[in-house]
Amino acid sequence: MAMKISRFETVVIAGATASKGVEIVYVDYNQKDDLVKALKGTDVIVSAVSALSSKKTSGDFYNIQLPLLEAAKEVGVKRFIPSEFSNEYTPGNAHTFVDSKFQIREELEKSGMEYTYIFTGIFQEFIEWLGFDLKNKTATFYVDGNSKMHFTSLADVGKYTVESLKLPEARNATIRVAGSTETFNEILQMFEEATGSKWKVIEDREVRHRFRNQIEPIPSFMDDLKAFVCENGTFSKLDNNKFSFTPRPLAEYFNTVDKKYGIKIWG
Repeated sequence: MAMKISRFETVVIAGATASKGVEIVYVDYNQKDDLVKALKGTDVIVSAVSALSSKKTSGDFYNIQLPLLEAAKEVGVKRFIPSEFSNEYTPGNAHTFVDSKFQIREELEKSGMEYTYIFTGIFQEFIEWLGFDLKNKTATFYVDGNSKMHFTSLADVGKYTVESLKLPEARNATIRVAGSTETFNEILQMFEEATGSKWKVIEDREVRHRFRNQIEPIPSFMDDLKAFVCENGTFSKLDNNKFSFTPRPLAEYFNTVDKKYGIKIWG
């Protein structure tokens, strides 16, 4: 059954953030009493923590979310949505950076709370992270240019998350959504058309092999992660038709990139 919620009151549990019309409660995630106090009366937790937010827990989605999960269970939270919001990975065929996501899922499923795993592909606003260097007009392909990738805007991720609470089929289940599905060649074409320039393309499909075997030139951990993400860019199916809105297409991203670099993009 769907959660019977007619109105949502949003509270941000944060270490530091800016207010945008929501109540913000500052807590120390390492102090369970503080978390329990802050979470009392909460029905749903949407965990949006990043494993890169602290050097101590870099790549550790388990330990960075466990205190929140334990406090949520203690106060009787009804549903916990863990920090996924990316590509979907398979246990045993993942990456050290995301292995801990499977650990927190195990704890969540044993907790007795309802849960929803929401996979959205890559945030449209982070597309340059995949190897597209707008400033230098250079694209690095870690996979074949015809390989596909799902993308969703941050605003639409929020919409999907809220609407998932009203979907009966989202209870103790996985939701897969995307705003756009594009090949890397198509993305490159968007950048070239937007900037009015021909881009330099670097193909490097041996990054993961060189990283695992420490072969020169040895890629960085981050390049290995990028290659892994690019290799796992699509889902087996999409659940977009279960939602009431049409997500923003990736092409609209190019109306905003000029704000970052001062380059005029598409009018």
